[in-house]
Amino acid sequence: MQTPGAELNLDHSHVLNENASQARVIDTRDLTKIYTLGSVEVRALYSVSVSVKRGEFVAVMGHSGSGKSTFMNLVGCLDRPTSGTYLLEGHDVFRMSRDELASIRNKYIGFVFQGFNLLARTTAVDNVELPLIYGGISSEQRRERAEAALQSVGLGDRLDHRPTELSGGQQQRVAIARALVNRPSLILADEPTGNLDSRSSDEIMKLFRDLNESSNITVVVVTHEPEVASWARRIITFRDGIVLDDRAAAA
Repeated sequence: MQTPGAELNLDHSHVLNENASQARVIDTRDLTKIYTLGSVEVRALYSVSVSVKRGEFVAVMGHSGSGKSTFMNLVGCLDRPTSGTYLLEGHDVFRMSRDELASIRNKYIGFVFQGFNLLARTTAVDNVELPLIYGGISSEQRRERAEAALQSVGLGDRLDHRPTELSGGQQQRVAIARALVNRPSLILADEPTGNLDSRSSDEIMKLFRDLNESSNITVVVVTHEPEVASWARRIITFRDGIVLDDRAAAA
């Protein structure tokens, strides 16, 4: 397998021009999210302030109902808070319109989900091209970048395979390549190993770590599994909508 990231030119020239060691990709202040269910208010998050610097590899942990998925949705610009602020690469995203949010997601964030979310009748390379279709990029450039992204995750020989012709681990690699193809500064992975066996899970987490180290991509993985979180450099634990613990992972 090729070194992850070796074939993919992850050009981050569009991000803020700050000292890489100091730049904050994620910066939340007092994030609070309250859902109203009939006459009942459910506090999913309460006053969460978290910063993630460029190049960090972070695991977000917590049991069901802890608030970690709500935090993921807010950080991924998929939902808005009841109160609080969130700067993504210095942009106050909660002040943006829906179209502006869609644009900022496409520009800065690559998503990886538990269920892969691949089009079943579409080849690996065509699945990876999808995020580029609305970016005004020529078909030739789309194909070139999609092939490079698949090369970077070790699937250069599976370009024309459909999901049914790939193992679960390979399908998740296609999903990771799709997340990388827009050259984001942040990868958000929600339970990315939930549908994989232990061996494939380790391979996927090693891939995230290698991409993080070789390309300085910020990676945030949401998980309830300590074995998955142990691959990260920092672990943030949620409970009952608050940050219970935020620490460096054990070496």
